Amino acid sequence: MSDLPRRLLLVHAHPDDESINNGATMAKYAAEGARVTLVTCTLGEEGEVIPPRLAHLAPDRDDALGPYRVGELAEAMKALGVTDHRFLGGPGRYRDSGMMGAEQNDRPGAFWAADLDEAAAHLVAVIREVRPQVLVTYDPNGGYGHPDHIQAHRVAMRAADLAADPGFRTEATETGEPWHIAKVYWNRVPRSVAVAGFARLREDLAEPGRLPFTESAAVTDVPGVVDDEVVTTEIDGTAHAAAKAAAMRAHATQITVAEPYFVLSNDLAQPLFTTEYYELVRGRRAGGGRDGRETDLFEGIEDIEGAEGIQETAGSGAAQNGAGL
Repeated sequence: MSDLPRRLLLVHAHPDDESINNGATMAKYAAEGARVTLVTCTLGEEGEVIPPRLAHLAPDRDDALGPYRVGELAEAMKALGVTDHRFLGGPGRYRDSGMMGAEQNDRPGAFWAADLDEAAAHLVAVIREVRPQVLVTYDPNGGYGHPDHIQAHRVAMRAADLAADPGFRTEATETGEPWHIAKVYWNRVPRSVAVAGFARLREDLAEPGRLPFTESAAVTDVPGVVDDEVVTTEIDGTAHAAAKAAAMRAHATQITVAEPYFVLSNDLAQPLFTTEYYELVRGRRAGGGRDGRETDLFEGIEDIEGAEGIQETAGSGAAQNGAGL
């Protein structure tokens, strides 16, 4: 496969999600010459602002956080070497919905309230243009239950189906020719990795002055933690640790980084993972690495330009349940 063009599409809810979840993966594939495309579904207008000097950007004050985060995302993409980034339907087409149960969920234009097929059609256009072999997004719970993450999952999975459907908007003026995505992954973190990371964090926090943080988050605060056997794929991004940390620092309204840890607005420290993990839910699993896991998202795609259809992963409960749709 080394002489074939690789194209990776990632779908995320807000600016910063991509750097936290997939920063090392994105930097690795971009450095190797793959086309890495990021689609972000909202501007993250409802995020909490960490730096006091930028507190005026908050949605209950100037409500200017979204445009500011567009700039942060652009800087993060520079750090990762990613040159193809789009907002779903264009910048500002869908607004951050806030946390589950918040009144913002039902605000006009909120992503959570978007029509699924309408939103998916915007992504279909990207898929048929870019023609990725691999798609990465969240699990059906969005990793941790945020409505925009759940909706991003739904839109990504629906768009993958519609993009392959020859009956869906194939006119030249619509969304282009059908395209089957050969492999679909969800972001994951093996429980053993999370537990070990927090154990190291607690040891470092116990040494006075070692870290600028004082309290630790919990394993349950990390999105996408699953039992180890659920994980099918691990991408070693340690060579790109600096790029991931730089990308996360670019999202300064949302993240404070002190490698190998970071905090969000709650000031609770978490490990910064540079090996990133995935669950293959559509496509053929290759394996062969440590614990039988894949070590390359493109592994096992014998003819990535002629992939015919999407095969469910044998034994995948997610696939058997319709991939959360």
